[in-house]
Amino acid sequence: MSTPFLSVLIPFHGDDPSALLDALLAQAGGFTEIVLFDDGSPDTGVFERLSAHPDVLNGAVRVLRSDTNIQRSGARNALADAARGEWLLFLDADMELPEGFLARWQALLESAEFDAAYGGYLVPDARAGQFAVHAALARAGDVDNAAARAKRGASAFAGSNMAVRASLMASTPFDETYRGWGWEDVDWAVRAAKAGRLAHIDNPAGHGGLQSVDRLLTKFAEGGVNYARFLARHPDQASLPGARLARLLAQWRLFAAVQALAPALSRTNALPTRTRVLALKAYKAACAAAALKEVTP
Repeated sequence: MSTPFLSVLIPFHGDDPSALLDALLAQAGGFTEIVLFDDGSPDTGVFERLSAHPDVLNGAVRVLRSDTNIQRSGARNALADAARGEWLLFLDADMELPEGFLARWQALLESAEFDAAYGGYLVPDARAGQFAVHAALARAGDVDNAAARAKRGASAFAGSNMAVRASLMASTPFDETYRGWGWEDVDWAVRAAKAGRLAHIDNPAGHGGLQSVDRLLTKFAEGGVNYARFLARHPDQASLPGARLARLLAQWRLFAAVQALAPALSRTNALPTRTRVLALKAYKAACAAAALKEVTP
């Protein structure tokens, strides 16, 4: 069997990556492999449907499964171990691909002078309604072009739409002590920047859905320990705006007050969207501040 140039790797837990798989198959060339990994989804229905996909049955696509939820870092590491390609492209299960997406990655990687690159993020259009706050939050932090992201360096990386040389991933795997949501990908990028050359490029992909304010608050609460762990392990990232705010809230013991007040502000439809976004950012920093004294590097 010939070695593929590019392995597209998709972890999922509860989500159904069928639409993404079909989009990839429409764009994939002969030197691309696709590997999906069910990270212990409680309902095995998606895994069973994917296993019956014609391109899985004929061996063009592989679908793997863990009986237990090994979390985001573990799932990505398992995919990297299973991949055969020279390059690994990580995508999330709900991503939507613009036309020519894979061809652009292929061309960029064939002449790459980097060891890992992040392609960027497209936000679904939501100027009003329950998802408008998430859309505005994403535009405020995630939707920079490559030039703007390059100024932020490794901290602007994300684990979806990220291409990595297999050799770099083998020497610098994701840290599986990060559990739950968030920061395992930024931690990886900061460490990988010391072992290889990182770059930002303009080849964005979108996520299929935005989330409600309540769901974002839940994720930020879950991710507080991860954010605190990241800050403790990487003091060189202390200049990040969220890091400065988290340390300030911890120093002045203000995190409990922010945790109590920010959710109500972020949920208040009468407030300007910008104010609600700022409340979410403050809540995210407060959750990290609350965990800072309990986290060891």
